Amino acid sequence: MKLIVVDNAHDMGIEAARLIASVVRLKSDAVLGLATGSTPLGAYRELIRMRGEEKLDFSRVRSINLDEYIGLSGDHPQSYRFFMRENLFSHINIDPENTYIPDGLAADIEAECRAYDARLRTLGFCDLQLLGIGVNAHIAFNEPSDHLIADSHEVRLSEETLDANQRFFDTRDEVPKKAITMGMRGILSARRIVLLASGKAKAQAIKDTLTGPVTPRVPASVIQLHPEVTVIADKEALSEIDLHDYHSWEVCL
Repeated sequence: MKLIVVDNAHDMGIEAARLIASVVRLKSDAVLGLATGSTPLGAYRELIRMRGEEKLDFSRVRSINLDEYIGLSGDHPQSYRFFMRENLFSHINIDPENTYIPDGLAADIEAECRAYDARLRTLGFCDLQLLGIGVNAHIAFNEPSDHLIADSHEVRLSEETLDANQRFFDTRDEVPKKAITMGMRGILSARRIVLLASGKAKAQAIKDTLTGPVTPRVPASVIQLHPEVTVIADKEALSEIDLHDYHSWEVCL
């Protein structure tokens, strides 16, 4: 595991974008696994800059997102399809037909989940999977549980997640209670995982993820099982960890 320590969320975004851009430059038809929420916004802003100033070419790139709220159309301002369009896709030269996000209005959610896994297999899985982490250590919308789910599935969001996502809605009652999420097999099938964390609120989740046992109660802990993981975190997110105790990590300060 490689750990890149940065000072703040801005620097985290710069480092994440640098890794994503390196994949795109090496493989023009790369498959990028993308995430939503406030955590990856800095990375997306930097990728937009790279497209404009450095002509980073996304014309053959394919992307597949981790999740989507059930009950929201892709045109809803709080849907993840809308988020990706507003914060990345409409600002770079990616073909909209090559961007995949679950359909939150699918009549048959189970069928949509199976189709999404089939799409991921058809793409050949992700060359790089970008992850955020919840305050309860969820990745995608895989919430703490007594078991892990391998494939894409419908999930009822935890109270912690509903609380965290309330800031994007006018009232808590408007926050969707369910979502479609990629399962752990899809996430771990990526050739490289990049996990981002910023702020004191994520410190315990990061400590449990990186130094605790691999357990479904800490969903993000499964990244310990992957052979090619880069964690980019600021000093506040790492404040519960003494980095000198973990000599097996490759730490970049």
